[in-house]
Amino acid sequence: MIITHDHTDRSGRPVTLHAIDADNWRAVADSAPRDDQRDWVPALAARYLVLTAREDTWNSLAVLAGDEVTGHIMWARDEDGSYWIGGMLIDAAHQGRGIGGAAVRTLATWLSARPGCTAVRLSYAPANEAAAHLYTALGFRPTGVEEDGEVVAEWDGEGRL
Repeated sequence: MIITHDHTDRSGRPVTLHAIDADNWRAVADSAPRDDQRDWVPALAARYLVLTAREDTWNSLAVLAGDEVTGHIMWARDEDGSYWIGGMLIDAAHQGRGIGGAAVRTLATWLSARPGCTAVRLSYAPANEAAAHLYTALGFRPTGVEEDGEVVAEWDGEGRL
């Protein structure tokens, strides 16, 4: 499975989302954030892969820019018909190029078109100003609800980076 919606990074490389498979799982698992992001994401994306393998909620995807694995993102469907985006981690060597924003836009567009989708949501720590800025720029608006101490935001379908 490949998810694409013509979103690119800042250098024009297409950002696509791929099923985790025998060809990409190691590169995804080894994706690591910058040290200053460890309050918000795990030290390696491998933790997300284990979570999706052990639980029946989340679905992991590899984030590619061009032909290169650059990180991880996951999604889930809630009982109310909403879809959630979580577990985004772009490897430190690939940050600052618009890959994360393009990955979220690609996944949000794909999820919103799924049958029965009532909303596309994500959450972030209130102190994570970089995430709040990115998600607001992408069209996610805080709902006023908190879940597990995080701000819940819903996509309005209008945001652009």
